[in-house]
Amino acid sequence: MLLIGANPQQKQIRLKPQMANRHGLIAGATGTGKTVTMQVLAEGFSKMGVPVFTADVKGDLSGIASAAGSHPKIDERIEKIGIPDYQPHDNPVIFWDVFGKHGHPVRTTISEMGPILLSNLLELNDTQEGVLHIAFDIADEQGLLLLDIKDLRSMLNWLSDNRKEIMREYGNVSPQSVAAIVRRLLVLENSGGDQFFGEPALNIQDMMRTDTSGRGLINILHSKELMLNPRIYSTFLLWLLSELFEEMEEVGDPDKPRLVFFFDEAHLLFENAPKALLDRIEQVVRLIRSKGVGVFFITQHPTDIPDDVLGQLGNRIQHALRAFTPRDFKAVKTAAETFRPNPELDTESLITQLGVGEALVSVLDEKGRPSIVEQTLICPPESRIGPLDDKERETVFKASPVHGLYDEAVDRESAYEILLAKEEQLKERQQKEMEEAKRLREKEEKAKAARKKKTRRSNRQGIGEAFLKTLVRTLGSNLGKKLLRGILGSLTGSK
Repeated sequence: MLLIGANPQQKQIRLKPQMANRHGLIAGATGTGKTVTMQVLAEGFSKMGVPVFTADVKGDLSGIASAAGSHPKIDERIEKIGIPDYQPHDNPVIFWDVFGKHGHPVRTTISEMGPILLSNLLELNDTQEGVLHIAFDIADEQGLLLLDIKDLRSMLNWLSDNRKEIMREYGNVSPQSVAAIVRRLLVLENSGGDQFFGEPALNIQDMMRTDTSGRGLINILHSKELMLNPRIYSTFLLWLLSELFEEMEEVGDPDKPRLVFFFDEAHLLFENAPKALLDRIEQVVRLIRSKGVGVFFITQHPTDIPDDVLGQLGNRIQHALRAFTPRDFKAVKTAAETFRPNPELDTESLITQLGVGEALVSVLDEKGRPSIVEQTLICPPESRIGPLDDKERETVFKASPVHGLYDEAVDRESAYEILLAKEEQLKERQQKEMEEAKRLREKEEKAKAARKKKTRRSNRQGIGEAFLKTLVRTLGSNLGKKLLRGILGSLTGSK
């Protein structure tokens, strides 16, 4: 069993491995010891042979790859808890980083993320999300791979150019909606989100490894820069959780988890999330247990987690909360009410009095029932508290079992290239049609000109012909005059 700590009477509090996939919560104010608690649990699961995934939000969790040093406070805590076999050691670690600076690049494709999560990432309204669904549907029908942002942008532009034909089957596709999505993609690119999309995409199995001694690898996502865009951070972790749910087969209730997933700064996942997404999160958390995956949410207040999700978190570790406002006091009261009462403890009062590295703990027993809450002194980790230096990190990075698999991006033929080729073919065909039309016009104009020339030539009088006609007219005119005068003359007499 995984040792969490001990109460003041040195009763040790342990987490049963078979109950770890019933999920958990680590809550508490900033600086109360949540990160160290997560470190203790991560190395405990690793010892069991269970791989771990966790985000390193502050940048100080990398020390888990190095053994702890001696310290009087650690010795004091070991004695208080009564740990007979405390042994400093390092842990097998893989470093990941969306931006590829502090670990292996971790990528997914636009297609794998899907329209629901992507709509949340881009903060689209319902109409815009509908257009995005149409783009994905058509891409699937046409066998067009949406791997990166330029693929999706090309698909959206094609959608706008062909909207009249598309509207017959899919409904209205307004240019304004397409333009709005394209603008959001530009914002995402400028914030570094484009590095998240592409290939080689992450293979979930590479996060579920053990080392040669059977210890589970601890996957650490460097998130210090990623946290500058909380929506990318939360969407990425939710995507990863969804991928685990989709790819892993059912195993029921195993003796120990197949993977434990720590979701730090969990409140970011639920802030401003639409109801459809919240329903999906609740469904994933509820069903992923049967895949052998345990999920621990780390946040400041239990109230940061929706009730439907909070009710599924069977293992609770509550560090101190600070209460200064009415909202704070309400959060303390709510946190106290989530525990099974201990008649010997005033839980609500104690929450605000806990010291650093202390917590109220309740874990599930072998029948899945929550134990009564215990005031607990958390174990010191057997690995270093604090970050590795650059040289140490580089050594771990080079020894990684996935070194070289993800470090170079690959850009194979996908929707962008295919649609660009079709556009070029269309331009060439249009150019040929224009040239053919021009040639036909010129031919027609020449024929028309020739007909006009022939008509003018047939109507033009020669010099002799004109002279003859003039002479005839003149003679006719004179003859007429003479005849008139002769007639009149005969009437008037001749001279």
